[in-house]
Amino acid sequence: MAPREADRIRPLALALAAVAAVSWARAPAGALGPGQGCSALGRCCSGRDLTCAARGPPRCFCDQACGAVRDCCADYTRACPAVSCVVAEWSGWSRCAKPCQVSYRVRRRHVLQEPRNGGAPCPRLEERAGCVEYRSHQGVECQQSLFPALITTGSYGKERNKRGVPKEQETAGYCVQFQLGPIPGSCRQVRALHAQWTKYLTQGHMVCVRCEWPAQDARSRRCYGDGGGARGNQLLQWKAAGHPRCRGTWERLGQLPDCSCPEVHSFVFI
Repeated sequence: MAPREADRIRPLALALAAVAAVSWARAPAGALGPGQGCSALGRCCSGRDLTCAARGPPRCFCDQACGAVRDCCADYTRACPAVSCVVAEWSGWSRCAKPCQVSYRVRRRHVLQEPRNGGAPCPRLEERAGCVEYRSHQGVECQQSLFPALITTGSYGKERNKRGVPKEQETAGYCVQFQLGPIPGSCRQVRALHAQWTKYLTQGHMVCVRCEWPAQDARSRRCYGDGGGARGNQLLQWKAAGHPRCRGTWERLGQLPDCSCPEVHSFVFI
């Protein structure tokens, strides 16, 4: 190109660039030029990713942290919609990890949709709860008495019923009412979800504890620690399954065919 022709073109290019800059400045908020924004970039990134930058001006980003930093491209929410985690339903509870002693059972769920673009994270995928099985894995009945009385939330009894009761062990069961004695502070110091019920134990409150198969002794049809042979006003001991530091005393008030306490004060022997 001849020098004179170049001299004529250079001022024209500078003028066009200035007009483009003014046009960008006057463009409505959120306006994007051709080839700009997350849609043009064609990807959305997790975390803070400085390589996940789209063309400007001004320079903008399509990573998950751009909202907090406030440098998202104008079309970020449209091109990179938040997708929350989706999980499956809980599986059934497993058998106790160790038979013939206080142990734990497990249930799990799996992820159906991983979270993206700042969507809600996945919840807990595994839960454990205290339990006891009175037969070994070979089907032999355990030859031990469990003292003090071992209790857990009444929902465990409902889950246990779903497994079916052998006809030779079928029985109506019974309910025992107790009045709680002093509750140690350790009962409120709990993080595990399956043991949150211990936080509601309060001195002086009446609780209902149901005795049902398979917690019943094969011969007497009674539950260990139900206080059936206790003298009047005698303090008996109890222990929360799944929270070994939560234990205390209670006084037996009587036996009923059915329990009628509020849900937070309804338990089962295990």
